Parts: sequence; C-alpha cells; structure tokens
Amino acid sequence: MKPSACHTRIITSLIVAFFTMGTGFRIILANTPVNVLLILVDDLGYGDLSITGNPYLKTPNIDFLAKHGVSFKNFYVSPVCAPTRASLLTGKYHQRVGVQSVTNGYEVLNPEEVTLAELLSSNNYQTAIFGKWHLGEYYPSVPLAQGFDYFCGFRTGHTDEYFDPQLEVNHKSRKFTGFITDILTNQAIEFMTARQNDPFFCYLAYNAPHTPLQVDSSYFLPFIKNGLDECTARVYGLIRNLDENIGRILKVLKEQDLEKETLVIFMSDNGPISGWKIPQDEMRFNAGLRDQKFTVYDGGIRTVCFWYAPGYLPQKEVAKVSAHIDVLPTIVDMLQVEDRDASGRDGHSLLPAIFGEATEHYFFQKFGLNSLGDSAAFPGGIVRDGDWKMVDGVELYDLGVDPGEKNNLYLKFPAKAAKLEDAYIDWWSSILNSYSLEKKPISIGYKVAPETLLQPHHATAFGTLRFEGKRGLTGERLGYHPSGVDGDWVVGWEQKGDRLTWEVEVVDESSFLFEIIGKNWLLRKKDLQLVIDGARYPISHSGGEEDSTVFNPVFLSKGLHHISLEIITDGDSGRSVLEALLVRRL
Repeated sequence: MKPSACHTRIITSLIVAFFTMGTGFRIILANTPVNVLLILVDDLGYGDLSITGNPYLKTPNIDFLAKHGVSFKNFYVSPVCAPTRASLLTGKYHQRVGVQSVTNGYEVLNPEEVTLAELLSSNNYQTAIFGKWHLGEYYPSVPLAQGFDYFCGFRTGHTDEYFDPQLEVNHKSRKFTGFITDILTNQAIEFMTARQNDPFFCYLAYNAPHTPLQVDSSYFLPFIKNGLDECTARVYGLIRNLDENIGRILKVLKEQDLEKETLVIFMSDNGPISGWKIPQDEMRFNAGLRDQKFTVYDGGIRTVCFWYAPGYLPQKEVAKVSAHIDVLPTIVDMLQVEDRDASGRDGHSLLPAIFGEATEHYFFQKFGLNSLGDSAAFPGGIVRDGDWKMVDGVELYDLGVDPGEKNNLYLKFPAKAAKLEDAYIDWWSSILNSYSLEKKPISIGYKVAPETLLQPHHATAFGTLRFEGKRGLTGERLGYHPSGVDGDWVVGWEQKGDRLTWEVEVVDESSFLFEIIGKNWLLRKKDLQLVIDGARYPISHSGGEEDSTVFNPVFLSKGLHHISLEIITDGDSGRSVLEALLVRRL
C-alpha cells in the first residue's frame, strides 16, 4: 500500500529533542501522529516465552519484538484482568476509576474517565478494539461509548466459545467461523490495512491463553508427548498459536508499508494461573518468580512489555520500574497528543527511560480477592521503589539480588521497610479520601441505549438459587459458583422466597418492559413475580419451553431501584434457567 499523505508526514517529521529539566530530561517528538497497535494477551506469564527462558516453548515472533525494540525488564500490572485494563486505558490506578476485580460489578469502568481511545479519537485517530473488553457490560461503560469507533469481541471477562464464536460487532451479534485468535487477528489486520487517510489506534485484546483452554490438538499434543501435563500443554498450545498470529501481523505491517509508521506494544494483563492453591514447585515455569495470578508477588504482577517501532525506538532493555499506568502517558508524550486529564494520571512517560536517564517512581498495588470493597490497607498491598519491594507491611525484598522474593529482609532493614510502608499508606489514603470502594448500581434508561441485559453475576441470590456455568480446563463440565461469574446462569427456582435482586439507577424516568431470557419458565408462570421496590407484578405472557417470559410495563422514576425476580409458592420445577433479565425503555 502506498503511504498516505498523513503517513508520509509522520515518517518525515518525527524529531526527538532533549531538554535538560532539573535532574532529568524532557523528550519531545514533533508533529505527532503515528499508528498504535496495542496487543494485550490474557494470563500469559513472564516465563511463557522463549525470550524469557522457557525451556519448552518457542515464540520467535514475540521474541522478535523484544530483540528489535524496547524491552521493559521490570514492568508491572495488576494481579487480575480488569484492573490492568482499566489502568492501561486511563493511566490511573484501577481503584481511582471504579475497578477493583473481575466480576460481580467490581469490574466496571467509571464512564466519565477519559480513556486513551477518547484522547486519540479527538485527534483524528480511527480507533478499534478487537477481543476482550472486560470493563463493563452496560452503557456507558462499553467500548463504543469510551472512545472506540469499532468493536469486535466480547464485553465480559471470558468467552467459552473459542471455535466458531459468536462475537459482538458494534452492538450486533455475529457468528464467525474458525478459531477465535485467528479471527481477531484477521479482523485487526483488515482494520489496519483499510486506514488510508487517518492514523489508527488498534487495541488487540486477545483472550488467549486464558481458560477455557480450547485449542486444536496439533498445537498441544507435542507438549504432552514431551511429558507436560494437559493443562500446561494446552496453555503452551494457545501461546504457540498466538505467536503465529503475531507473526502474521508483523508480516502484513511490513508488506503494507505500515511497519515504520506503527508503534507495536506487546504485553500481558497479569501473571499465569496454574491452579488454585497449588504449591510453588508445581506451577508451570515462570522464570523463578514467586506465586501466580491473583497475588501481589512478582509472579502475579510482573510481566513482559515490548515496544517495537523501527526507526523511532532503539533496541534496548530498560531496567527502570515501569507499569501499565505509564502506557497512556508515554503514548500521549510520543505522539504529542494533548491530554485533557493529564493532572489526574498516576503514570509517567517512559520516554526519558528509553532515550536517557529516568527518575524512579514508586509503584503501588492493592488487591485482595477476599477483601474487595474493604478499606483496610492490607492484605494485598505492595510498593516497589527501585530494587526494593515491601509486601503487606511485614515483608521486604531486594529484588536486585532476590527476584524470587525468598529472603525477607524486613527485620534486617527496618528503616527502609518503614519508609516504604509510610509511602504505601499515604498512597492508599489518597485513594480512600477521593474514591469510593463501593460498587455502583447498574445504570438503565438511557435514550441512546434503551435496552439493558441485566446479567446474573451482577445480582444477589437468595434461597436455593445457584449460579451455574461451564467449568473445567475446556469448559467441558458444569459447576457452581457462590456469587457467580460472567457467563453464569441461575438455576433452582424451587422454593417460596427464592429471589434474585439487582440494584439499578434509572437515569431518566420512563416506562420499562421486563422480559426473562432463559428456559423452561412456562412451568413456573404462576409462581414467579417481578418485584420492584416492594411492589409486585405478575407475568403477562409466557410462551413455549424455549420462549421468554414478559411482564407488563412498569413506570420507574429517576433514581435508585431494586429489581427482583421472586418465587411466591413452593414447587419443584427443577428445570427453570435464568440467563438474563432484559429491561427495555419504552
């Protein structure tokens, strides 16, 4: 493809200037913009690449990015998916933007945040996301309301369809043929190569190698033959396929004369997961790092991060501590895009670290799966300062000599430990003083988004109701979860008082129609009621066994409401399934 006038301007006008600013440098890249391809993979550990020493896996294409670009050796993210994605797109610690975890309403991005996509879109970029969003299932915390022009993927934290998946394409469901990683790559390539007049921001958020570990046997059987367990073999098979797709992208960028115009960033959202409560020596290879996903030890939060832009960025390893919160400020700095929320960002531009000397900054993290919404500073709190890392106010490690976090120096260096703990407490206090850790109700009633599918995992279940979903390595079996995860449905509906309740915020008063999405509700037609703030409404229509059930319209005023589905008589249906509650503004 012949470079457009816009792209020719990009190539010829990129100038780097250094200005001494006190103790460091300021770097200016003139005349902006270049294309940005941000590749985020899911649950890939630091040790899951051949470039980081994996003895079983060859990843030549991802390794190429590391060898021929900038490799950040001490790059940090959050312990789980959604918090990393929130920080990546906002340049802020995830608690500041409403995100604390991965499900049950803790994963929703505050819609008023100014995202990287919004900044670039306002500067004439074409913006698209392919793959996993995981920052909200309801408007306005959805891609097309957060700066993206195009969305092909899924809003939730995972999908159980890796082969021939049903994906959302700009609010419409579309069935695809093939393997999901290949499909997302194809869609991203089509988007990038079609840009003729405007620069693009392509956010390619692969779900591999996250569970379910569905991949063609040709990819994982060789690892089983080498003696690896099936779980690890399937993960490595997904990564092999992922590496092939990265290779395809790089080949197309080169062939289409886009390589020198495009910044390619490759990173993972958190550490690997080898199994729950598994001993350290039974986890898959992770380059000697301690622990795994869900934890604040380096095995859970230190990941690879490679930046490739031939002709712009050097081939270099950067040892400075860096993080997901730094990605937005760095891109904005590199492209000279005005950031209208610059004062609110926690991250810093990494250009000084790339082109000169950089000042170290503290990196903080707070996450505890069992303490969500809790204002206590610990457990799950860390701060890193250079080589030093404090954990939970009782552990101190010198990662320069002890990257595996084996030798606790807390008692040996009490002054250093106290200094880091004080810095952490100050940071955590700044979070609590300005931001609420409480989950927000689901917003409904927007004129521009009249339909809302209330998901089971955002509700509270009472009585004998159970959250059921696909579990296992490949989603091959059904299992229960105490509070539900995205994709789950609700079963039970057997006893009087069984109830499922959502908290919603009506943004504009109106009449609403409520419709059950599920199966086998004809059997419970007389036993089920819609309950809104204590008022009860019977079913108005019910179809056959596979049909939905509809309630008469209800007028709701602006403000907070509690919406429930409740069984009013004992019975033994045993087969009714609630997949969602559709709320439609009339």
